[in-house]
Amino acid sequence: MQASRRTFTTVLASLMAGGALAACGRGSGGGKTLRLGFIPSWSDGLSMTHLVKTQLEKAGYRIKLTDLSEAGPLYAGLSQGAVDLYPSAWPDVTHKEYMDKYRKYIEDLGTYYDAAKLTWAVPSYSSMKSIEDIKSHASQIGNKIIGIEPGAGLTKVSQEDVIPAYGLGDMKFLTSSTTGMLAELKKAVDAKREIVVTLWHPFWANTTYGMRDLKDPKGALGKGEGLHFLGREGFAQDYPEIAKWLGSIKMDEATYGSLEDLVVNTYGEGREDEAAIAWAKKYPQYDFKKS
Repeated sequence: MQASRRTFTTVLASLMAGGALAACGRGSGGGKTLRLGFIPSWSDGLSMTHLVKTQLEKAGYRIKLTDLSEAGPLYAGLSQGAVDLYPSAWPDVTHKEYMDKYRKYIEDLGTYYDAAKLTWAVPSYSSMKSIEDIKSHASQIGNKIIGIEPGAGLTKVSQEDVIPAYGLGDMKFLTSSTTGMLAELKKAVDAKREIVVTLWHPFWANTTYGMRDLKDPKGALGKGEGLHFLGREGFAQDYPEIAKWLGSIKMDEATYGSLEDLVVNTYGEGREDEAAIAWAKKYPQYDFKKS
């Protein structure tokens, strides 16, 4: 299930007006409603959201999903209590500006994956090895670098840090969406053309398209970071069992990758819940258990 994408103002207003700010209760289930916010084009968020959703529904919670195209509104939603939980956030580096802005009103419930990072990448057949090689290959890639959403943290880092650091200001940095980037990537790989795209780990496209990270000797893309569960202020007090469960979830890349592969590739759009349920049967250690 995916909610239709709306502007954050509309989302926030409808949540408030619709009584979504339901009274919080302690303990498990009991038909209480929890509101999960996520960015569906980022498959880590899509995958973890449906894992959390299906586990909590099994325990008797009602889950309301709100999908948005940008991270900023999600952080604002958490800070204002319009969203209860953001299941896969990047607050250390990629979304640092939002976390810094709203930190006082957001609870960090734990890190489930600690090796996330932003990258610029090329297909494995590319002759480019480093971001420093891009300028000399400009004509081969149409003098352009393919990005994702204009408001994404990766886009901001690319525009403000990477491009200036490597003197790539004369090149076109194209932004549209993650879906648009993947479409361009697929076309290039199918034709075995050179292409440079902005990517991240963990993300299924790295394996599917045989991508290789370009070296970043200037460190412009920043350090690695963790993927976090973030809750609204008071979440852990209102839902201690859920907070404890989320804090216990730890995955390596192979384990996480198996979940993402089922959600995105094996089951696909519209069957995310089925994928999460099937994955949980193989990995019962991640089940949410009532105390």
